[in-house]
Amino acid sequence: MSTTTTRGVAKGRATTETPQVRKRRGVRGRTLNFWLFTGPFLIGLAVFVYIPIGWSAYLSFFEARYTVTPSTFVGFDNFTYMLTNEKFTDSLVTFTVFAAFIVPVTWAFSLGLALMVHRLRFMRAFFRSVFFLPTAVSFVAASLIWKMSIFSGVRFGLANTVLSWFGIENVAWLANPNPPWYWLVIITVRLWLQAGFYMILFLAALQNIPPELYEAAAIDGAKPGWQTFWYITLPQLRATSTAVILLLLVAAYQAFDEFFNLLAKTTWGRPPLVELYYTALGENQDYGAGSAGAMILTVLICCVTMLQGKFMGFGRGEESK
Repeated sequence: MSTTTTRGVAKGRATTETPQVRKRRGVRGRTLNFWLFTGPFLIGLAVFVYIPIGWSAYLSFFEARYTVTPSTFVGFDNFTYMLTNEKFTDSLVTFTVFAAFIVPVTWAFSLGLALMVHRLRFMRAFFRSVFFLPTAVSFVAASLIWKMSIFSGVRFGLANTVLSWFGIENVAWLANPNPPWYWLVIITVRLWLQAGFYMILFLAALQNIPPELYEAAAIDGAKPGWQTFWYITLPQLRATSTAVILLLLVAAYQAFDEFFNLLAKTTWGRPPLVELYYTALGENQDYGAGSAGAMILTVLICCVTMLQGKFMGFGRGEESK
């Protein structure tokens, strides 16, 4: 068959196709592209996230020591053991204290940085980058810097050197829980690491506030400063503040690196994840009890998230406010 004849047949097929056929073919192409791009991610998510979560939930109802293979069905005994375990319940109290400090402090500090950078008239990009840069630092590396250089507990440490200028003796920041100076170390390192990220979120929200609101407030006699911030800026940041607080709460529940590296193998000051680490990978290696504790922690995170979202109106439309 000649080339001219082949082109004529192809052209005839193209002209005889109905719009429904072409639309169906286009949908198939888009569906294929979707699965080609998202398929590897979904496979990795299932293999490394959903399957381990499902296996952990299954393992929590069995006795599993020194192995992740379930042996004897024990029902809710693992959950009862974790809820009556003083170390685990103390870790929940530790989280409550940690969250009560780190969430409002990080929210206020990141919002203050955002307001300051937003008002700058020069070198705005420079300061934005400087404040955001610590988010790229590893939690482990930052914890070791805080432990070995700033709050080392010896007179050559930066914190004790500054205190010596005022005649204050050396403080063992991480050695003695009474008074609990380790909270200052943990909160400052996490504040330094994550404040820049939330500053960027607040900056994006501040840039979306219509300037007409401030002009109208000025015409009505509102004074610049606290009045405009309280009655205009803060209400406009409600959705972003809700999201930031939600992320901070979840991050507080997941705190591990700084506690594990700063407090080493101490029996005090352990958050839930560190306690679960020692339960599952400690001397007894009780994977069943560790899985039960992980499920309890998951339920607590979900409950706190829903309560916080309901209290602050997360996910509600503008018409429901």
